[in-house]
Amino acid sequence: MSTSSLHYKTIGLAKENESPENPGALEKRVALIPEDVRRLTEAGCTVFVEAGAGSGVGFKDADYIKAGAAIQTTKEIYRDKDLLIKFKGPALEHIPLMRPGSTLFCMAHFHSFPARAKMLEEHNITVIAMEQIVEAPKRRKDEEIIGRMAADACLEESIKRNMHNLLNIYILGYRDGMKGMIRRFANQNPHSMSLLQPGQARSERVKSVRHALFVVDSTAFPETLDVVQRMKPENAMLFDVGKFRREKGKAALRYYKWVHDPAKYGLRRIQCLHETGMAGTRYGFKLLHEVSPLRKEAQAAEATVLGYGNVGMGAIHECYMQGVRKVNILGRFHTKKDRIETWLKRSDVVINGAEQPVELRGKNYLITNRHLREVLPKGSVVIDLIGGSATNRSPVEPVVECTYLTDPHFEQDGVLVSALWGWPMMGMMKETAVRYSGQITDVLLGSDEYLIGGLTEPLHPGVAPAIVCGPF
Repeated sequence: MSTSSLHYKTIGLAKENESPENPGALEKRVALIPEDVRRLTEAGCTVFVEAGAGSGVGFKDADYIKAGAAIQTTKEIYRDKDLLIKFKGPALEHIPLMRPGSTLFCMAHFHSFPARAKMLEEHNITVIAMEQIVEAPKRRKDEEIIGRMAADACLEESIKRNMHNLLNIYILGYRDGMKGMIRRFANQNPHSMSLLQPGQARSERVKSVRHALFVVDSTAFPETLDVVQRMKPENAMLFDVGKFRREKGKAALRYYKWVHDPAKYGLRRIQCLHETGMAGTRYGFKLLHEVSPLRKEAQAAEATVLGYGNVGMGAIHECYMQGVRKVNILGRFHTKKDRIETWLKRSDVVINGAEQPVELRGKNYLITNRHLREVLPKGSVVIDLIGGSATNRSPVEPVVECTYLTDPHFEQDGVLVSALWGWPMMGMMKETAVRYSGQITDVLLGSDEYLIGGLTEPLHPGVAPAIVCGPF
């Protein structure tokens, strides 16, 4: 790679410190680990690292020096850099230290922190928001496609008969490859959809439920076939995803790619959304067992997850790993005001992974203050994985501002509520720092975005929505 192609030749890597979204400076992750700093220095960049930037997740200054970087103080790191990289947004007092016309690459969250956004703009700092860079085109894994096609095959007859909205879908067992299938099922708005532990179906009162559909994977969970066959619930249907994958998976994959062009945009390029869902859910069951008067173990609990995007799927995954006996999965059809109470009133833990458009924030709430007063069981737990602020409200009405590690949860009307800013800090700090760092470096140096080359035309379409201030 020629250094002449580099627009951002001097890079500063700042330490996480006290800032609007990091009270108490308890966020310890660093945006780039030494291994990825080496990739930048080998590409011809001059990299400066703030002293102690990686110490919170186990990386010493000496590690960065070995990677080819130089160490600087806090005041030095913000000055005279082409590009300043920081995981979360800067403290207000550090903005004047930056050179007007320079570029800041961070999780900017402009809607949540408008005062900081205005200050950056007034100081002529070009801001690229990490959280707004997206795949272009969308990248879809083969296993996700096969799961989607399996769901279509499963529902084909019900859709022809216009009966799919009456189905009560029970998924026995969870594996990572089921994401596409679960999302496809949910998009068809069944009457209900629940994830059960493989041996849990016998304890659910499904014999009295009409239009029950059992979804099993005989490859991953061979015992589930026997469980369902011995139950023989009236009017129940059975679909084996494992059999579909073995017999029709390759053909289904070829067909899907033949008839579907890649979507123009996909998921966030820099994210740990699945880990966010896992970490938040893990904390929810910790509250249920250790703080709630119910003192209930996860294995004895019923959980409800709103949404099935990347964050929601992380929550579903963690519920299953915790041994939760039943996980209700809700889509838009189920979260409407006249339906959601059916699930809220019987849930021990409710996890919101459903995000709403900006125009609905502060106007439409999926979980309301009334729900806490009148519907949710006392001692239950609400975990909000979306969060927000007074200017960018969450779909969970009790959450006016995100909670922080300094005070991670509160109680309202006998219900425990948490909406932590930075969920992966709850036990996944180093793992997510490593993942974020790799994603950031790929965006900077990879052939798709090649952000290190600057914001000149033609700009990669996935980067365009991320320029939230400037360019100056």
